[in-house]
Amino acid sequence: MNKLAETVVILLMFSGITFAQTTEELKASALRDAKITTKATLKFDFETVFKHTYPTVIDMMGGHEAGIALLKSTFDNMKAEGFEYEKADIINVSNIIFEQDEYRCCIESYNQMKIGAMRIKAKSYLLGIYNSEKEIWYFLEAKQLKNPSMADMILPDFKTELNIPDDEMTTEQL
Repeated sequence: MNKLAETVVILLMFSGITFAQTTEELKASALRDAKITTKATLKFDFETVFKHTYPTVIDMMGGHEAGIALLKSTFDNMKAEGFEYEKADIINVSNIIFEQDEYRCCIESYNQMKIGAMRIKAKSYLLGIYNSEKEIWYFLEAKQLKNPSMADMILPDFKTELNIPDDEMTTEQL
């Protein structure tokens, strides 16, 4: 093999390793940011939640200040009715894929809540979208993207190879 061919083979090998390392690092950062967001939700720390919320979703809520006020009001009302988070965990981060000029993943989460004499257990999914400039992940409820008109408002021309399962929810009387 001549020197040029050897160099090309070596570069291809290293670029594959670099990409693998990058996707593993991105997966680790997606897990980190999803856990940060989950902990913030449990603490009703909506500033941190919004730091990791896809910006279009915040815009749809009327902007940052209006969105924070809406969340505070909603959760204050729910707490007044006996709402309580019991558990919130990140279960899994899918493989990272690069499509439509961005890195994406699907995050599986589990939430357990109590309101009055009822317990709600929910498995849900978030779409993670990486912001390479800020080096953070943004999240949005993946189920919203299954509604074509909602998907078009949030992410126009959205297409994905990611498998986004349906949310699951069960309730039980206490």
